[in-house]
Amino acid sequence: MSTHFFADTALLTGRSMRHILRSPDTIITTAITPIAIMLMFVYVLGGAIQTGTDNYVTYLLPGILLIAIASGIAYTAFRLFLDLQSGIFERFHSMPIARSSVLWAHVLTSLVANGITLVIIVGVALLMGFRTSADLLAWLAVAGILALFTLALTWLAVIAGLSAKSVDGASGFSYVLIFLPFISSAFVPTDTMPGPVRVFAENQPVTSIVNTIQDLFAGQPVGSDIWIALAWCVGILVIAYVIAMAVYRRKIA
Repeated sequence: MSTHFFADTALLTGRSMRHILRSPDTIITTAITPIAIMLMFVYVLGGAIQTGTDNYVTYLLPGILLIAIASGIAYTAFRLFLDLQSGIFERFHSMPIARSSVLWAHVLTSLVANGITLVIIVGVALLMGFRTSADLLAWLAVAGILALFTLALTWLAVIAGLSAKSVDGASGFSYVLIFLPFISSAFVPTDTMPGPVRVFAENQPVTSIVNTIQDLFAGQPVGSDIWIALAWCVGILVIAYVIAMAVYRRKIA
């Protein structure tokens, strides 16, 4: 392995980011769907949904942010698949660079691109009336959880990008992830759901993450949800990373 891993990763991340900057529609497209969902639920359905908050967008925003991340990581799988098909991986591997830096460049690009998307969505939410009593530490905690969630899902996207047989297959896996927030506490409290649905909603990763971010935004003490959320994110991250690297080694062997 090259001793210049960090320099190689930075160089390749710059390459990936230039592609994003030349095609900003990627970030815009990723932001449009979650914003459209937020507008629809707040202005069309919000009046009929009781969540115990003065403004429904305040309750809804954490779930919308997770939907945006689940949507955004599909582009990581898409770009990775195109790089594989174009032969650029073989070209990179013929150079004296750390092989894992090729993957990490895509991962870091995903973190940056999704971060920009989330800032755009929060800006729109503020225009819609989102208000928070969160202090700086709470905002940093929210950012950390979202970054960890993005990192975990991005490594899942790496697996899809390396394993897919077609462009549609590379990004199609994200549909399941986008759907998860709809069966969680992101849109309505789980105690309003029928039995089996409630059991699933309360025992999947999105609910604990949403509950944690909602508490942080409300300036309330976070309970055990934050540890459950972190356990889910770290667990998914570790498993996805191990599998992704194993698949990658087989691809370049």
